Amino acid sequence: MKKLNKLAKIITKILEVFHWVGAALMLAATVCSMAAPNWLRYFVGIDAKECCGAELSVYGFDVNAAVTNGNVDTKTFLLFGIGAFIILTLMAMVFRNLHLIFKKSENDSPFQKDNIRMLKEIGIFSISIPIVGLVMSTIIRLVLGVDAVEISVDQSGVVMGIVVLCLTQFFRYGAELEKDVDGLL
Repeated sequence: MKKLNKLAKIITKILEVFHWVGAALMLAATVCSMAAPNWLRYFVGIDAKECCGAELSVYGFDVNAAVTNGNVDTKTFLLFGIGAFIILTLMAMVFRNLHLIFKKSENDSPFQKDNIRMLKEIGIFSISIPIVGLVMSTIIRLVLGVDAVEISVDQSGVVMGIVVLCLTQFFRYGAELEKDVDGLL
């Protein structure tokens, strides 16, 4: 069990760092796209064709941006970049909390108040990811027009978040039982 816990701590920390780096790179790319719009075509791939557009995607938030004269629409990328930055930050927080839960449970019971709080936050972050995608999709449609972009949002994060929030209730009950047992001894 100790080896599995150590492996989980390492993997969650690596994933947390990757997501923080991804969020920083997305923010930098979004800012750079406004300063040097011609550079944007290298970010999304030179092979983006005018017929098909440029596929932009992060955790189920998908935007097919228009391509004209080999350049991607900068407004679309700006709005996508904002949403992608928020989503990557939320995912980094999910992995941060997972890492801390494994770390705090290493030598103690997993039924700790902090673990329950962090598990609840993971559920909230998971539900927030598709909501951010939906809100950003709506904003993109309002700013660019209904026919300007093709958008899709995966709602599976809502289901995952609900499951995690339900698990939080079981952990809360387990903490109460553990407290009662400790009181009896």
